[in-house]
Amino acid sequence: MVKPVPVFPDAGLKFLRSLKRNNNRDWFNRHKGTYETAVKQPMVELTASLAEDFARFAPEMLVSKASLYRIHRDTRFSKDKSPYKTHVAAVFPRAGLGKHEGAAFYFHIAPAEVLIGGGLYMPLPQDLNAVRSRIAEQYETFTAIVNHRRFKKVCGDVNGDRLSRVPRGFAADHPAAEFLKLKQFLAARTCPADAAIEPGFYKLLVETFEAMVPFIRFLNEPILQSRRIRERQDAMLR
Repeated sequence: MVKPVPVFPDAGLKFLRSLKRNNNRDWFNRHKGTYETAVKQPMVELTASLAEDFARFAPEMLVSKASLYRIHRDTRFSKDKSPYKTHVAAVFPRAGLGKHEGAAFYFHIAPAEVLIGGGLYMPLPQDLNAVRSRIAEQYETFTAIVNHRRFKKVCGDVNGDRLSRVPRGFAADHPAAEFLKLKQFLAARTCPADAAIEPGFYKLLVETFEAMVPFIRFLNEPILQSRRIRERQDAMLR
């Protein structure tokens, strides 16, 4: 028996659009049943299917209950006190690295767009330096990955916050200078929100993540190597 392809329903997208107009607890509580059945449960099913496909092309990437972000916003340090996010999202980190440490896959469904992509979002300073060092040492390999026809077609260019100058420790005229300035290494494809409710949405997720595997692995390898070195050093000092 062929397993049905998971979908995100039209009712789920309508809920997110309505939530954007009615971002308050009273409205959410009145429509919580719709959130559970038309938003949360479809996301659970999408991520569960991704776990099976990751086992085929990226077995090191993890799917867990923690993959889904909560709909509730943390408003403690924000001027915006809206209690809920108006998008739903999931993240899939590398085994052995924290949820927001290494390079990960990510997607979200919002009232106006779908974003599918990933990369290195908030690296620790030592991890960022490890990635930059590897790019400097293996510039041709990295550019071959990010300029590959499949990656370019799906994700376009690598983006992220950047420094105005090449960081200390790297030659200002290094051929990888523009990459070395990056503080984040992100790539993604964006689509209209209605893409989420099309029959081919799940295929779009898989196609995008598959195209990103070499990019994600290149970023994670120096981070994992750096962690192993630090762990050995710590063990020697005990």
